[in-house]
Amino acid sequence: MIDTLAPVTLDELNEAAALQTRRDRKYVLTPDELDDLLAALPPARVLEIDGSRSFAYDSTYFDTPELDAYRLAATRRRRRFKVRTRTYVDTGTCFVEVKTRAGRGTTVKERQPHDDADHLGPARTFVADRLADAGAPSAPVLNPTLRSRYHRTTLLLDDARVTLDTGLVWDLLVPAAPDNADARLTDADHTETSPADASVLRSATIGDLVVVETKTAAGSGPSSVDRLLWRAGHRPDRISKYATGLAVLEPGLPDMPWRRLVRRRLTVSAPTTARHLLTSERTSA
Repeated sequence: MIDTLAPVTLDELNEAAALQTRRDRKYVLTPDELDDLLAALPPARVLEIDGSRSFAYDSTYFDTPELDAYRLAATRRRRRFKVRTRTYVDTGTCFVEVKTRAGRGTTVKERQPHDDADHLGPARTFVADRLADAGAPSAPVLNPTLRSRYHRTTLLLDDARVTLDTGLVWDLLVPAAPDNADARLTDADHTETSPADASVLRSATIGDLVVVETKTAAGSGPSSVDRLLWRAGHRPDRISKYATGLAVLEPGLPDMPWRRLVRRRLTVSAPTTARHLLTSERTSA
């Protein structure tokens, strides 16, 4: 079905539906359920770049040593945040992104170009400023905590942007040294950095399940795709590429929002021995 859709360029997609402030709804579907959705889809175009319609994404999520970002999501706090680097693998383009929650459950995403997927580096000030502007809790120290990898296809409809994510894999990152070991305050940017190796302790995958996400402008109501899914008996799933992955890989954490999905549909793969050089970093206060 994807192959039969008309293409849309990246510039056209961004012009029509950048949606940095938006309402997101997510659904976890089987391949057969996705086929049924695509067969009933209203007129849509698919993002195509250089003949490709599926693109690899690689994100590293940063959290405090106490996992504040995760715990705020687990307890459904209104003021919560997410910090990550996102790499578009096919082009090598990287951004650092800060996602916060605004009124009525809308998501605000702010980002800037970045040149190091595994470190925040100079972007620590950008992160601290965005959290402060959103009224989110400050995060003085941020560690690389989780990595997610998947392939994404993006559809553009008249009333929504829809993403289809497949092959989702999570890697749990564990620093080998305390995050504040040998931390030093620099005069240049008033931030602290403590070098630490981080290993991939274990991984999880959702197999052939597909994460479908509808993105609509804040206040616009459900999209035609949401209504199609509802009529087929699907309701939005509570799945977060950061929080759900961490709940799967660290089963001792509070997981109420994602427990049903985690226990019934997601499985943990064997541990991996791959290693990454990562850094725990302190944002500007």
